[in-house]
Formats: sequence, structure tokens, C-alpha cells
Amino acid sequence: MQNHLETSACLPRDPAQALLIGRLWLPGAGPALVRVQEDGLYDLSRLAATASQLLDLPDAAGAVRTHAAPRLADTAAVLANSAAGTRDEARPWLLAPCDLQAIKAAGVTFVASMLERVIEEQARGDAGRAEAVRAAVVSVIGDNLASVVPGSPEALALKEVLVAQGLWSQYLEVGIGPDAEIFTKAQPMSAVGTGAEVGLHPKSAWNNPEPEVVLAVNSRGEVRGATLGNDVNLRDFEGRSALLLGKAKDNNASCAIGPFIRLFDAQFGIDEVRRCELSMRVDGPDGFVMHGSSSLARISRDPLDLVAQASGPCHQYPDGFMLFLGTMFAPTQDRHGPGQGFTHVVGDVVSIGTPQLGTLVNRVNTSDRVAPWRYGAVALMRDLARRGLLA
Repeated sequence: MQNHLETSACLPRDPAQALLIGRLWLPGAGPALVRVQEDGLYDLSRLAATASQLLDLPDAAGAVRTHAAPRLADTAAVLANSAAGTRDEARPWLLAPCDLQAIKAAGVTFVASMLERVIEEQARGDAGRAEAVRAAVVSVIGDNLASVVPGSPEALALKEVLVAQGLWSQYLEVGIGPDAEIFTKAQPMSAVGTGAEVGLHPKSAWNNPEPEVVLAVNSRGEVRGATLGNDVNLRDFEGRSALLLGKAKDNNASCAIGPFIRLFDAQFGIDEVRRCELSMRVDGPDGFVMHGSSSLARISRDPLDLVAQASGPCHQYPDGFMLFLGTMFAPTQDRHGPGQGFTHVVGDVVSIGTPQLGTLVNRVNTSDRVAPWRYGAVALMRDLARRGLLA
């Protein structure tokens, strides 16, 4: 995996202009908030103790750009040392770039993934039935619903037709209905960063990566930046029952975020997010290779609408939140036999990238074999206090 963790691949295509923040594990000290540049990582701890606190500053981008931050480490060396399995724990490595923020996700925000969710539901989580169910569903509702605006009169008319034919689904409800699906993907401090292993529940036999753009939102509901995420998905668990969503989504290391948060400034903002083209590659230990892509331009709900549905008068996040925007990527490439579709094997290396945000790289393992999550908010507060960073 180390050859995937090079600065030329992990950083955005414009590293000199991109205003990037990340979190660095310092052995013996704990996490440090850093500004990321091509030549090095620079300590922002005296500007803000946490990423959550930084994003709450009135002008986070301006504050980072003008802060005189001391250099902590070489970027290339830290990236190389972030690879799970070969990491030297006496030297620094990268963490997920968020900390105290809630980790939320919007589901079924693209037509392609919406159809796959309906198929999972109809197949009751059985990958062997997916191809036949896919053909039956598409024959009735088609595969081009991109022009349907969620919550519109046209969407309501389509719902009536589908209900009459017995094909209405909870996934169609949130896909084209007025209310988006917003759920908790993982707990604060539980996301893994680039180079780390991501975890699959060991009982899952049908699963896939989900490449997504993730918005960094502060406590006032303002979007302050964006990064990449892998919303690791267990298709069999969720297909059996939507009430298994927690088990399907929130397992040890099942949430990867990174490599860095790119702060919004004059060069990069929400309009650039809306135009992001994500690419994804899976390199298997068996020589299997899969390519995929996901274009934010084809999202059915605007990113800011999703933020508004996640927070507001009815729900606040005093430490801010990270919001996965959903994916149009729905892998159907056969891996283990005709009609079986795609599923992970242990040892897969997943690379998710876009020119504006860099590349997030993770290796797949099972959740009972990845590094256990032991460092939470109490441990963070303890280490920040020890360093004299709490007011």
C-alpha cells in the first residue's frame, strides 16, 4: 500500500494553492492539528486545539493562512509511515482530519445507488438473487430517474404508480420523497485516516466501498471545507432489514475520512464541490482490479440542502459535524462468479480520489482484526490538557 501513499497522489493537483488541514499523531503527545503543505506539516495547535474549534473561527481559512506555525514533520515521510502493517509507531502518522465532530451521512442521494438499495431490499440481502431482481425492478421503473426532483409533483405521481404496482420502497421514499435520509455513520473520534485499515463485519459476505465527498460543517451549520470518505457498506446486512443499518454502517474502522480537509477560500468552495468527479480503484491481493467513478454533478439533492436537512432549528451540533454526501457508485462487476456482483476480500486496497481533494487510501480487513478503537474524547482532552492547550 505504501506506493499509493505518495505526495503526488495524496495531495490535490494544486498543493501550493490548496489550504489543507489534517491531524497528526505525535508519539508520546497525542493528536496535533496541522496545516498540510507539500514540503511539510505545520503545527496549528496554538491557533486551535481541535479541528472542531478551528472550523468555528470567524475566518478559519484566513486564520490558517496567516498563522506562524512551526514545522513538525516531512509530508512524504508521514504519508509513508501512515500505511497500516508497516507503520513505525515511534514516528508520526496521519489520523482522520476531524475529531469532535459528529459523523453523519446522507443516503440514497443518487439514482444509481437508489436503485441498488431497492435491489438489496427486494433480494433480502442475497447477492445471488441480485441480477434477477435488478432486471425485474428496472423493467418496471427504468434506470433513468435523474430528472425526477425529490419532493416534486412529478415525484409524488411516480410514487403513486409504484405503490399501485407493489414496488414502492423505503429507499424510494428517501430517494425521491421530500425528506432526505440523514443517519449517524460513526461516533466522533472513531473514523480512521488515510493509510489505515478499514473494517468489514466478519459475517458479511456482500459488501462494497462507497466513495463520497464529505463536508466539514461547523457548530453554526456553516460549511467550512470538504474532504473524502469511504462509507464502507454491508449490502447483505442492510438488505435483510433496514433496522440493521447500525450494524451495517457503524463497525470498528468502517468509516474512513481524509486525507485532509480542504478549507473553503477564494480558490475552492461549494461550487467546486458540486463539480467534483470522484474516481475509485480497488486492487485485490488476487490481482483483481475494479475501477469506479461518482460525479457530484449527478446528485439529486444539492449539498447545501442536505446540510440544512441535517441541522437547523430541530437539531444542533455544538462541535460541528462531518456530512457524507452519498454516492452514485454501485458496483455490479462480477468477482466470484456470474451474477454474484462485487464484494470485498481481505487485503483489498481502496483508493478514492478527486483532483481537488487528493486521494484517500485504505486496506480492507475485518472489523475484529483491525486496530481496535481506544482513543476517544476523554483521552483527547487529557492529552490536550497535558500540553497546555485547553483554556
